[in-house]
Amino acid sequence: MKKLIASLVAAVAMFGSQAIAQDVADMSDLEYAHIAYTADNIDIRYAHLALALSTNPEIHEFANTMIRDHTAVNEAALALLAKLGASAQDNALSQTLNTNAEEIINGFVQLRGVEFDKAYAENELAYHQAVNELVENTMIPNIDNAEVKALFEQGLEIFKAHEMHAEMMVKALQ
Repeated sequence: MKKLIASLVAAVAMFGSQAIAQDVADMSDLEYAHIAYTADNIDIRYAHLALALSTNPEIHEFANTMIRDHTAVNEAALALLAKLGASAQDNALSQTLNTNAEEIINGFVQLRGVEFDKAYAENELAYHQAVNELVENTMIPNIDNAEVKALFEQGLEIFKAHEMHAEMMVKALQ
């Protein structure tokens, strides 16, 4: 559990770093698209793991919501990219997200029962806080394409609701 929390702290610290925020501010819309797509896929992976490892109905409800909403946003993003004739561009932040996710998943698979449920809920809260902060304060202000910006703004509304739901789960599991 301590290793899992350490990985979580590292992931959150990565997003909170002003240097990272500055690097992200200098990225293109297509790099933002890849970061968002990667972050959505990671949360979908976490959700599938929660469905496999948890027996808690609230965790299952939340996980199913994550799968549904993050899949829908990714599908909308892919449709917009196709319309624009563009492809998302891989970048260092997307790669770091995937590396951190692997560490977190490796920690999750060691847990069961309430210990897993708490770790999952805490991770979801920290993950949504970090991603929402980055999207709202760094990405959206720097997106050039109006359609891409609108998609990010719509996604942010959904993901802020996820953050509030995750916060309620954390409180309920204490």
